[in-house]
Amino acid sequence: MKLIEVNNRQTVQQFHQLPFIIYKDDKNWIPHLKQDVEKVFQSESNKAFRDGNAIRWILIDDHNNVLGRIAAFIEPKYYKAFKQPTGGLGFFECVNNQQAAFMLIDAARNWLAEHGMKAMDGPINFGEKNAYWGLLVQDADYPATYQMNYNPPYYRQFFEAYGFHVFYEQYVFWRDIIRDADEVFQRKASVLWDEPLFKVTNVQGFSDKKLAEYFLAVYNQAWGNHEGFSPMRFEQAYKIMKALRPVRDPRISLFAFYDDKPIAFYINIPELNQMFRYVNGNLNLWGKLKFLFFQKIFGSTTMYGIVFGVVPEFQGKGVEAAMIKYGGIHIRSGTHYLDTVITWIGDFNVKMLKLCKNLNASLLRRYYTYRFMIDDDIPFERHKYIGGNAEDVKQILDSLLPLEENMSRFGYRKKLRK
Repeated sequence: MKLIEVNNRQTVQQFHQLPFIIYKDDKNWIPHLKQDVEKVFQSESNKAFRDGNAIRWILIDDHNNVLGRIAAFIEPKYYKAFKQPTGGLGFFECVNNQQAAFMLIDAARNWLAEHGMKAMDGPINFGEKNAYWGLLVQDADYPATYQMNYNPPYYRQFFEAYGFHVFYEQYVFWRDIIRDADEVFQRKASVLWDEPLFKVTNVQGFSDKKLAEYFLAVYNQAWGNHEGFSPMRFEQAYKIMKALRPVRDPRISLFAFYDDKPIAFYINIPELNQMFRYVNGNLNLWGKLKFLFFQKIFGSTTMYGIVFGVVPEFQGKGVEAAMIKYGGIHIRSGTHYLDTVITWIGDFNVKMLKLCKNLNASLLRRYYTYRFMIDDDIPFERHKYIGGNAEDVKQILDSLLPLEENMSRFGYRKKLRK
């Protein structure tokens, strides 16, 4: 077996072709778009290259068959957030061969060590956490979600046999739009709903600039106490809003205001994999035509909740409930959306997990973000909990309505995705 750096057209093609071999019999796998992944590794499209660096490899056998792939990255914003310099690995794929998997992980580990890293997290992204983050360890019979990792169960054995520890768990939730939040939650919403200075609105008519301003105002306050957080700049927020424009449905992204100041947001987009499943991982001209065709004929019946945030001053006061109430009235009656997938929430974020419980959501997927201590003289420390502890998380998960029971009330909706 031999490692080859991905640095030309042929190796890039081999890098993208491997998943089609690994998942050829998996009905729920939907390939990541080649163009999306390549943007991660292009300095002109990924701001992480300004101060960071990335490398990727494929692993081939004696007959030039690709057995695996991996990437390693160093991003100062990320590694400076922890006690020790911490790099990352990601985009890992491998046939069911532990020797091959260890060769790939060794390559990432050695490269990171050469660049001064003392720990290694993975699988993560060379960029924002909303995409390509975590190893899938618990899954439902449900198609892969846009830009979220999807992998065979045996990958977990590779990471844990190598010596990785779970830094934190990540949970993805499913909720039917018709299903109401619990009674206490609805009462809170009703109280706030009658407050004249409070309002909720969708983003119809908002410019990208205005959206970026509102988003930034909430984001930096809502996430300010999270470990590893770096404040977002306006340029970043504006770039995010511009990037979302082609797929944004302004009817399903919501902002809450108090005295005309933004205090919360719930950003949703259509679940794009319901159309991307037909483009076979390549959004070239033919892929774009197919996407537009299936978007027009079928559309997406699922919303993908990519981020939800409330400024600290208004947390626990019913803002979340009021936004869900608004969505229940306007999205339920005025659009074609039937359910929502809520993007991953870390187990350390106990307040948001409680929110999902109050929304009567069900656990759809569980991911692990692992950490490996390159310098074994440094003790491993798990991510700190915010607003609770491990026992609180266990109680929340145990109290959730099982997914199959939740979906059974609206069984025809699940069939739409098969």
